[in-house]
Amino acid sequence: MKRVLITTSGRPDEVTETRAFAAEQALGYARIPRNKRSVKNLMATNSSDLLVVGKERYELYRQTMSEPFFFHPDTAAFRLKRLLKGETDPLVEMCQLEPGNSFLDCTLGLATDCIVASFAVGATGIVKGIEVDPDVAFITATGLTQFQPKFQELKEAMRRISVVQDSASVFLKGQPDHSWDVVYLDPMFSQTISESISFAPLRHVGVHGSLTEEWVSEARRVARKRVVVKAHFNDPVFEQFGFTQIIRHNTKFHFGFIEK
Repeated sequence: MKRVLITTSGRPDEVTETRAFAAEQALGYARIPRNKRSVKNLMATNSSDLLVVGKERYELYRQTMSEPFFFHPDTAAFRLKRLLKGETDPLVEMCQLEPGNSFLDCTLGLATDCIVASFAVGATGIVKGIEVDPDVAFITATGLTQFQPKFQELKEAMRRISVVQDSASVFLKGQPDHSWDVVYLDPMFSQTISESISFAPLRHVGVHGSLTEEWVSEARRVARKRVVVKAHFNDPVFEQFGFTQIIRHNTKFHFGFIEK
């Protein structure tokens, strides 16, 4: 099991101290003083990963990483701007999302797709994200509630999302039949997509796993309208689990769906 320690930025203030305490309470990790030491030095000295607490964000460093993982809306901001202009979004189209729908994201990560879904289903809808990695779940959940975006629609979409730290298959087993309109699956890509720069830190910190028969079976049981998967265009999951693959030219990931 990975070892993670908590420290603060170089010049912690009262806000930073409060955020550090919140991380300690939520994750149960020990805290070490920064004492002007570099992140690299602290990780090497303590043989551990490091959660660095700043005034505005948490940064997670794994020993294999050169850049930290931290919350940011990623592509959700410009995707929402396109929707506000009346344009379409592939996720919204594939999931057939409408105001008032419920959307369960089984692989939350940075919550980029969850944010778009939250905007699409509106204030009367329900959006929940499941994330198995406790560090990613904590950082993303905190970011969704505390990050200050540049426009109100993005802020409202972020704030409506709830986060659960759990494995997708375990969570799904506890859900009633047909209890979510859409169940969404976006496991770690089986092949690296080089242009997804913002995805690189998540690849290092996230829990890597493939879809299983049990996982897809539970998703089908729980979904009321559709189970939707996103994967590399030549990923075997489409054929393996019976998803109808939608070809998207000039993109390296495709969506697939199982209609209920």
